[in-house]
Amino acid sequence: MAGQLNAEQKNIGEIFMKANFLVPDYQRSYSWEREQCEILWEDLKVFAFPNDTINDFDAKTDRYFMGTILTYRNAFRQDEIIDGQQRLITFLLMLRAFYQAAEKIEFPNKESVLSSIGQCIWNTDEFRNVDKTSLKLNSEVASDEDVAEFKKILATGEATEKNPSNYAINYRLFQRWIEEFKNDRPEFFSYLPMRILNNCILLPIEADNQNTALRIFTTLNDRGMPLSDSDIFKAQFYKFFSRDGKQSKELFVKRWKDLEELCNKNFHPRRGTPVDDLFMRYMYYLLAKSGTKNDTFVDMRDYYEKNNYAVLQSKKTFEDLLTLVEFWDEISKRDEKFSPRVLNRLYILNYAPYGIWVYIVSLYFLSNRELDDEKFYNFLNKITAMLFMHAITNPGTHSIRRPFFIEFGNILNGRPLEFNQFKMPEEIFRERLKHTKFSRSRPITRSMIAWFTFRDNAQELPPLGTILEVEHIYARKRNDFEPLENPDALEFLGNKTLLEKGINIRAADYRFEDKKKYYLGWQPKGKKYQPATFNLELRNLAETHDDFTEDDINERNEKIFNAFIEYLRENNLLI
Repeated sequence: MAGQLNAEQKNIGEIFMKANFLVPDYQRSYSWEREQCEILWEDLKVFAFPNDTINDFDAKTDRYFMGTILTYRNAFRQDEIIDGQQRLITFLLMLRAFYQAAEKIEFPNKESVLSSIGQCIWNTDEFRNVDKTSLKLNSEVASDEDVAEFKKILATGEATEKNPSNYAINYRLFQRWIEEFKNDRPEFFSYLPMRILNNCILLPIEADNQNTALRIFTTLNDRGMPLSDSDIFKAQFYKFFSRDGKQSKELFVKRWKDLEELCNKNFHPRRGTPVDDLFMRYMYYLLAKSGTKNDTFVDMRDYYEKNNYAVLQSKKTFEDLLTLVEFWDEISKRDEKFSPRVLNRLYILNYAPYGIWVYIVSLYFLSNRELDDEKFYNFLNKITAMLFMHAITNPGTHSIRRPFFIEFGNILNGRPLEFNQFKMPEEIFRERLKHTKFSRSRPITRSMIAWFTFRDNAQELPPLGTILEVEHIYARKRNDFEPLENPDALEFLGNKTLLEKGINIRAADYRFEDKKKYYLGWQPKGKKYQPATFNLELRNLAETHDDFTEDDINERNEKIFNAFIEYLRENNLLI
């Protein structure tokens, strides 16, 4: 390939402070949506605060790789972005939201934080004073009618109210998430933007001319280098099945398409493609079969590459992958082969605070194939109890692998799980539970609400596709006019439950006597009947209570705690 290029990992702060980016007119409009922004936001929080603490982060060595950006220096000394504009624009929106929030409050190292962020958004003079009329990134995208809104956001820190552009929508999302983060973890606030700037890494590939840059982009996206791990694995399978002739090759192509469709339908990973996620689930089975108990993170591509992709040179591997994705499709459809109580437990696990559960359930299925309902039900209860307990006592994303890796042998051989090294004295756990803050930003909050809602096998699952939201039984708006004696009680688990989105909207900000009719279903005069909630507990509350008070919150909170402790006892995790 003609031309030269340079590539050296740099942190985000270095990249923005030294760059003069231009999004050229031939690029696409900004297209990131909420889901992509939310995944990025949650990933950054987990990275910046391992184990949900400030002190477990090593600012000198911890790194989070965010991918590549491809640019070339044009005749006007601008860094034209060939690939990576979506990511860079999103980071700028996030940083601008941090800057806007930081300006309004006092906190340690405020001036340093503002200066560091400001130098990434705007150009500076020789004294490093920012010029808010001169942006570090400019866009000339011809098809982007909303670029003026982007420039306005970076200049003023405000998005036009109800502006429908992705710029404005995503900026308002970051504003809201940062505000929630600041209120929930004020002591963490100054650290997050600095750890993003200093420890999140990009690989900028800098070509010496446009032709070189465009050829690199074409190669990365169309020809020489596949875009995902599963593309590499597919190519290995394709070569393997092609050896058996045209018929075998064509059958593989058809079945691979079926596999992709099922993955896209059922898997929604935070990283990688849906087919990548299937290979990750299968890798846990292979790791268990190899006898590993080492919970050190294994890079999936490195794992499958071993011995020239030997594991992919196998019809059995491909059949296993098809069998596995069909198993998850049956779960998604709530196939009648699964008992209601098993589907109930699988539904709870959808709210688990860690994604590892899908790998462990995949391992269990591939190890047993023909599932015994009683054993599968007990297995699901055991892993649910372990996952939720761990999120309360040791909320670290990485450390949760160890208890399950130790149990690989038991899972493979159909023996009950033990978790002997991870049991906890009941009185210590009760104290931990009592002092756990179940804020909206913590995954364990929704996990515990879902567990309490669906723990009773008499509770039916909501219809497929139902969106459930967190409902405050004692409404937050009511608390503004009738404040609780204990302000923290508003966010107790005892005041939270799950409710269908439509009913939650209708029942919002009402007194309990008004909420009841929405919980139980009612028909406004001259209008269509509004059905009752699926939530059995809420219906029972509405039928038995005239009001829901602070005493009711405390009583229900204690009920949830006691029920969960009993659940851990039943699963032999307390001593």
